[in-house]
Amino acid sequence: MDFSLSEEQEMLKTAARDFLKKECPESFVREMEEDDDGYSPELWRKIADLGWLGLVYPERYGGTGGSILDLAVLYEEMGRAMLPSPHLSSVVLCGLIILAAGSDDQKAELLPKIASGDLILALALSEPQSSWDGKTWDPEGVTVRATADADDYIIDGTKLFVHDAHVADYFVCVTRTKDGDSACSGITLFLVDAKRPGIGHTLLKAISGDNKQSEVIFDQVRVPKKSIVGKLHDGWTPLAGAMQVGATMLCAEMVGAGQRILELTVDYAKSRIQFEMPIGINQFVQEHIVQLVGAVDGSRQVTYFAAWKLSEGVPCDMEVAIAKAWTNDAQEQACWRAHQVFAGVGSTDALHVLPLYTRKATSAKFYLGDTAYHLEKIAQELEALPPPEKPRGRDRSLWQPGTEQIPTWEPWRERYEATQRRREERSGRKATNN
Repeated sequence: MDFSLSEEQEMLKTAARDFLKKECPESFVREMEEDDDGYSPELWRKIADLGWLGLVYPERYGGTGGSILDLAVLYEEMGRAMLPSPHLSSVVLCGLIILAAGSDDQKAELLPKIASGDLILALALSEPQSSWDGKTWDPEGVTVRATADADDYIIDGTKLFVHDAHVADYFVCVTRTKDGDSACSGITLFLVDAKRPGIGHTLLKAISGDNKQSEVIFDQVRVPKKSIVGKLHDGWTPLAGAMQVGATMLCAEMVGAGQRILELTVDYAKSRIQFEMPIGINQFVQEHIVQLVGAVDGSRQVTYFAAWKLSEGVPCDMEVAIAKAWTNDAQEQACWRAHQVFAGVGSTDALHVLPLYTRKATSAKFYLGDTAYHLEKIAQELEALPPPEKPRGRDRSLWQPGTEQIPTWEPWRERYEATQRRREERSGRKATNN
């Protein structure tokens, strides 16, 4: 593939960087960490006016018909500026589920409101038990029941670490409606009004202050059958597709953050004077920066390859898993390398922006699958590959098996011929003696 951006993508990248530089400075990010909502409704409206909320939706639903690759370009700039918003929860995870599996009425009603910023959705997926068992993002981890009752369903159970639940108008709740032969079967998605009786949520203390997560309790919540998103018992497929896009967007966010960390670190290494010379002259500082470059560039390559495959509609389970596994660790290493260069000043939260990037990187690392989870996915994909086919026909290689090769270089050939003569003489003497 061609990793260069198109003219439209370059324009989107430039416009997003200019807008966020003005509207989302470091002071704003710090303010949102202390804010109860964790985002600014005013800024949310502004990015809706820019078309960011409907970037990947068709025009008939209020979007602009962009691709997943366009979305990755936008998310890189959002990660660079550490934009605090429910964009991933509402637009990507829930919005793409509705776009892929929702009914015509659901799409026509919900997607334009999401694109205009009038509606915020949150994905209620992970559960307490699955979080301990390592099955958070697998179908085996879905145990919250939705039981049929006449023309309704009753949802009962607890969802944990639900991002943006405190500001959501609706939840896309992942439930189990029957036990099947496989874990993927029997999963149903419900669109649930967040203010429906029986729903309660408690904010959790997260490592990143603007990344609000909640425990959401569904206590005998009654929802009508028309609230089902997609097909009954067949909700895992659209959910898995949306999670793949979400994981890739988290990677793009980390790429943008890593690029900004690199720029700050290089600038500091050039300008920080110690013993009458910049610290960048020291090889140990150069080593940290070189490793930082490798981490960021490697993350960019695997992330955009995954985003391109998603845009083309090509199966890319392996590529998404590689991108998330690599970028998780690479971003952690990038932050660590930068901290080594900045030393004490880079660890002082009140004086430097680096701790903000580090906290957001830690949060992104665990959302939608940590490194161990995606490495296991890669192993499963490798195991599923067909065995290599044995070559057929005459061997065309340079060295033919079963034949003795005569060296062509003159010194080696002379030695080879002398060895052969001695072998023949010894064989002749043995034959005479016998």
